Amino acid sequence: MTTVRLRHLVQVNPLTNAFDRLSDSGELTFLPMEAVWPGSRLDISQRRRKSSVVMGYTRFQDGDVLVPKITPTFEAGRAVLISGLLGGVGAGTTELHVLRPGAQIDARFLLYVVNTHSFLKLGASEMYGVAGQQRVPDTFLRDLPVQLPALDEQRRIADFLDAETSRIDLLVKLRQRQIQLAEERTGSALDAAFGDSSHVPTRLKYLMAVKPRYGVLVPQFDDTGVRFIRVNDLLDLPGRGDSLARIPAELSAQYARTVTKPGDVLLSVVGTMGRSAVVPPDLAGANVARAVASLRPRSDVPSELLASWLSTPSFLRQAHDVTGSDTAQPTLGMEDLGNFRLAWPTDQQGQEELLRVTGRTRRHRDELTRVLNHQLQLLAERRQALITAAVTGQFDVSTASGRNVTEGITA
Repeated sequence: MTTVRLRHLVQVNPLTNAFDRLSDSGELTFLPMEAVWPGSRLDISQRRRKSSVVMGYTRFQDGDVLVPKITPTFEAGRAVLISGLLGGVGAGTTELHVLRPGAQIDARFLLYVVNTHSFLKLGASEMYGVAGQQRVPDTFLRDLPVQLPALDEQRRIADFLDAETSRIDLLVKLRQRQIQLAEERTGSALDAAFGDSSHVPTRLKYLMAVKPRYGVLVPQFDDTGVRFIRVNDLLDLPGRGDSLARIPAELSAQYARTVTKPGDVLLSVVGTMGRSAVVPPDLAGANVARAVASLRPRSDVPSELLASWLSTPSFLRQAHDVTGSDTAQPTLGMEDLGNFRLAWPTDQQGQEELLRVTGRTRRHRDELTRVLNHQLQLLAERRQALITAAVTGQFDVSTASGRNVTEGITA
């Protein structure tokens, strides 16, 4: 096994002649970052005309390995070996590096190389840019040392990893399905709790101290500025203060209406609907992205109870009804949101009782989800360890048994 710099094995961000040969009216596959996922989650269904992606997009072709360059997508190991493109050619987000394998390296082996623990760790350490917008430079890829076995051995390693990672991926799908079922059961239970016959029909705006507001339209980033909350931050907002991106204080001041106070309820309203979080005390004075709405409940309306309603199927149905005709990303308007219908307890005692019921339901869901997500993390670690060991020659794949690759993780 020899060690070779990656630039001698692949073309890094090369020209794509197949793109140039297309007519301006010709269609090709388009890949936004949200479509770039390994395995069956890769979405190559979107189409664009060549004339609409001539400037400002990355070009690639069947057989290329695409590596996300921006955090946190890079660290998540979302590189893909692309195939099945319309006409064999595509364009997509500029946040992708393109690796085009040469004659000395198997494309599948290359894909596993860029999924090893050492590659992801080294790449993360080479990132540049402000917090939340850091990127892996192409010089890191060009200079990467690769332990290169013979082509036949590369293919044996790739065949072995294809089989073993597919077993792990099946377990991942089962765990993800269990999480989905837990969400569905929780939604049904919450809908039933809010649908109690003693509750009074109302509209969301009547529970608000001020009208719902959008956040910062076009953010700039500043390492020493005001903390900035985006949609993905809503997944686990408490405790995220130190890792949030930041925007200049003067930009935040232009959007003073969405500067956060403890107890504000933040809601995703662009693309992903229904992701919500209550602002904890340590995030007072932060600001939010355009895709996040800020809801400030009246003083007699419990924030946690409102957040519970925002995760019900009733809320999601209304959100779908008002955004279903959107031609681009679904975007929930603030006036529409304010007019959403719900049933609410008539007195403080009723709110407290409903808060106990919904809190218990959500805690049960959260505990089950925590356990399942921990198992997903273990599977991801096992998958990456297996890839790293096989690619770096720590064992002979010709004699290795796959019986123990998922040891400790049961179906």
